[in-house]
Amino acid sequence: MAIFEYLKIDPLIMKRIVLFFLLISASLIAQNDEVKVDLSSPYKTIFTHLHFLQAESYNEQKAAATINGESLEKSIQIAIKIKQVLDGKGLKVNMKNLPTNPKYKDTISEVEIRSQYVLFPKQLPEVYLERVNGKWYYSQDTNEQIFSIYKQVFPAGTEFIKKIIPNVGHKVFLTIELWQYVGIFIFILLGVLLFWLLNKTIFFVLKRLENFFMRFSHDSLNKTLDKLSRPAALLIVFYLIEVYIPVLQFNIDINSFLIKGLEIGQIVLWIYVFLEIVSVLIEVYVSYTSRTDSKLDDQLAPILSRLLKVLVVFLGVLKMLTIFGVNTTTVIAGASIGGLAVALASQDTVKNLIGTFMIFLDKPFQIGDWIEGGGVEGTVEEVGFRSTRIRAVDTSIFTIPNSKLSEIVINNKGLRQYRRYQTKLGIRYDTPPELIEAFVVGVRRIIELHPETLTKSYNVEFVGFGDSALEVLVNTYFVSLEWGVEQSSKHRLHMTILTLAAELGVDFAFPSQTVMIEQFPEKSNANGKYETNQEKINEILKNIENGFRD
Repeated sequence: MAIFEYLKIDPLIMKRIVLFFLLISASLIAQNDEVKVDLSSPYKTIFTHLHFLQAESYNEQKAAATINGESLEKSIQIAIKIKQVLDGKGLKVNMKNLPTNPKYKDTISEVEIRSQYVLFPKQLPEVYLERVNGKWYYSQDTNEQIFSIYKQVFPAGTEFIKKIIPNVGHKVFLTIELWQYVGIFIFILLGVLLFWLLNKTIFFVLKRLENFFMRFSHDSLNKTLDKLSRPAALLIVFYLIEVYIPVLQFNIDINSFLIKGLEIGQIVLWIYVFLEIVSVLIEVYVSYTSRTDSKLDDQLAPILSRLLKVLVVFLGVLKMLTIFGVNTTTVIAGASIGGLAVALASQDTVKNLIGTFMIFLDKPFQIGDWIEGGGVEGTVEEVGFRSTRIRAVDTSIFTIPNSKLSEIVINNKGLRQYRRYQTKLGIRYDTPPELIEAFVVGVRRIIELHPETLTKSYNVEFVGFGDSALEVLVNTYFVSLEWGVEQSSKHRLHMTILTLAAELGVDFAFPSQTVMIEQFPEKSNANGKYETNQEKINEILKNIENGFRD
């Protein structure tokens, strides 16, 4: 105050002068910080375009500077349409990812590497920037296609709807206008009604297709068809909502949230639908294979089911990652490298997996076959993803890795057409030739009359002189492949042969040495007494045949 009095200046005037200079300084600072049109790089061009179309910094002419080769009026329309298309599709530009290099080269182009930049290569490849005379503009292709793209994004009548809404409908509550709340309610109502109609229609169509599947499956598919019709109907509803959601003209944040949510919902439904389709196909496959002779294809069903379901979930998750901007190529490459590392660390598991597929492709045996190989013998009970279970005669279980099972020599006794049986009957050396011939003829006749033997192929012959007996070879084949039936057939054959020998008076020899003591006092001849009368022999053979038939 003393200074003001000394200079004879009114303090009020002095305050106004200071305030004036402060305002001028602020104005100069604001002018220095003012955003200018800058087209020196893709980042600068896109920033210029989007910045001057925001409500707080709206300037159509400056935004139109990013358009090249068009009149000012058309450039303004193109710039606005590009912004509206991005908002309508919910595509938010991540400014951090935009290239700042003025001489940026596009590596996305499949034809050649050019000075261009595509904002959204997968969602909107038609909209991109290109470098012209050292400056970056939206491409000429973008200028030509943006109006048709706009019509695809925004259904007919979108602009008209917004114009007919009264002022009260434009009141904002939580960043959403009142008329948009009404639109959301209408969308939900129409979606529920459409879902009900589509569910009935799709179920009706699937029901008609059930007649085709019933040729392979005897079981009703009503429950499965109902599980398919509902998610299929919901998929269509979600797709239509995604197509018509731009009608409500939400801001980009809400559009981005809604569209991502709908896309995630669609992917989840697709995963569910394909899992149900896999279940239906496996169910039909199981029903079909149950009527075939092979049992190995029945064992393939659970393995195929797990494999296909894992594949469906993997592809679904991979698709979902793209929604969040994850590069699927990188994911697949990482999965391949990781898979290679896991494969190297678990070579035995991979070998067993390959062995499993080789078993199902070659089909060396079936479920229930009696196999022998690698020191293991038994019945095949289960072929798993990694190993095969074989039940031995003593009911114990052998678990053999499929890699080893696919490499060893396997004797599949279950594939035999007949069960071969061979033995040698040793009769005493002192048996008369007539009785040997009668005995051989009788055994032949027994084999011919036996209900479980193959009558077209057998051998019963006197084949040699053994150390202790005359050897008669019996070689025949049993028709039944079951082990229990085979043993029962052997029993009946053996008992009839013993009866024949007893009736003929033919004795079976056993390992022994005969000491001749005929010359000793009071010792009789050691030779047995045999019936050699031909009529008596024929009668014995006839009685044996009649008894066997009974």
